[in-house]
Amino acid sequence: MLQPFDDLEAEHRADTLFWLSSTDDVYRRVKPAVPARHLVSYVVPVDPRTGDLLLVDHRNAKLWLPPGGHVEPGEDPAVTAARELAEELGVTGAASAPIFLTVTRTVGIDAGHTDVSLWYPATVHRETPMTVDRGEFADVRWWSRAELAAADPARFDPHLGRYLAKTS
Repeated sequence: MLQPFDDLEAEHRADTLFWLSSTDDVYRRVKPAVPARHLVSYVVPVDPRTGDLLLVDHRNAKLWLPPGGHVEPGEDPAVTAARELAEELGVTGAASAPIFLTVTRTVGIDAGHTDVSLWYPATVHRETPMTVDRGEFADVRWWSRAELAAADPARFDPHLGRYLAKTS
């Protein structure tokens, strides 16, 4: 079972468990927000030699995010993580279990909604050839932890700093 890193992750976990116990409607059916809350799998590619993370500049959100996407009806979130990594970057390597959980009101061009996101680490070497989904991403880049610490946090998922703290 996922162990919360801090009080906010514990709050998100409790909120998610309550949500899951009160509905079976967790899959997005109509873009962007039906239902208003839905399940997402993020994949955080990490180069094991340097610890650098690969993030994507998401066109809709206008943020640097881990790749990932909505869990399809009946799909296991771990399968979603592997599928999204393959679809968006053309690589394999997602973990079979998440290590972080967040509940976030989204931003971007589309009307906002709430994502319940499971964060899966993925071992990806920096020199791995990738086939990037340029329709969804304006850019893709490897970030060192020092570069992330020096960057404007408003340009990233609001929980990325906590993910980094949990995984350091």
